[in-house]
Amino acid sequence: MTRRTVLVTGGAGFIGSNIVARLVEDGGVDVVVCDRLREAATGKWRNLAKHAIADFIAPDALFAWLADRGRSVELVVHMGAISSTLEVDADKILANNFGLSRDLFRWCAENGARFIYASSAATYGDGARGFDDADDLTSLMALRPLNAYGWSKALFDIFAVRQAALGQAPPGWTGLKFFNVYGPNEGHKGPMKSVIAQIWPKVASGQTVELFRSHRPDYEDGGQMRDFVYVRDVADCVAWMAGGPPIDGIFNLGSGTARSFADLARAVFVASGRAPSIAYVDMPEAMRGAYQYHTEAPMGRLRAAGWDRPSTSLEAGVGDYVAGFLARPDPYR
Repeated sequence: MTRRTVLVTGGAGFIGSNIVARLVEDGGVDVVVCDRLREAATGKWRNLAKHAIADFIAPDALFAWLADRGRSVELVVHMGAISSTLEVDADKILANNFGLSRDLFRWCAENGARFIYASSAATYGDGARGFDDADDLTSLMALRPLNAYGWSKALFDIFAVRQAALGQAPPGWTGLKFFNVYGPNEGHKGPMKSVIAQIWPKVASGQTVELFRSHRPDYEDGGQMRDFVYVRDVADCVAWMAGGPPIDGIFNLGSGTARSFADLARAVFVASGRAPSIAYVDMPEAMRGAYQYHTEAPMGRLRAAGWDRPSTSLEAGVGDYVAGFLARPDPYR
């Protein structure tokens, strides 16, 4: 009996490795990972060390591998991207986030493979136009991302919708606009780790943690809001899509509920069994003009498409992340 093959690009990264873990858990699937591991000391390779993947491919060898072995690929889960908002090389961002996505989309269309990819809530910019995930061309063109990363994701969303309108899309294509994802396997991300992972060492050692002071009168200090979504929910949703009928379009994937950074920090303290100790510091002036004070993912379109599992609450997700991973000698999923 022929086994299904799923290719996960960026499969050693944070979200990608959690998707790999979930797909391997389900069984019946050969999971092939394409990624770069970089320096061994970052520990990125450990994100995959517990999972029996079928193959590992360097990005530079991806299309040669697809030409040789691609007939077995039923689904491409494309998580590979430059996600750091600190990256200054716009050409590099565009080549990775748009160019590679475009070429994989076309390969899937030509070879009859389904395609699920990571878009981003960064496409919404400062949120002034809201966070409605309408995926018609007019709505997508109206978005104004704040940085090259968000623009590269928005550009590919537009490309995908245009290709679909021309009848040149894969037989099932789905974009997922991730909001603020947190959870295990993000240790290699350095300054791009979630706030939970960044403050954990101080919480664990009984120190005070620092959050940004609000510079708007309508938000209290630490009251800036984000839609925090546990990575297990993300991986479960992708696995659900992978095992079901194709769902075409671009959808928000968050918790559906905005919570404050102060709530987040308090949840980490509670999970550690310590009394909260939080201080507030001024936000750097360079950040203030483009800082988002509120994000929240309307989930109606994804729910209407069939995703009906309840989101993990912030307290439950943080509790699981802390007790199951951050507080353990081996913090990897």
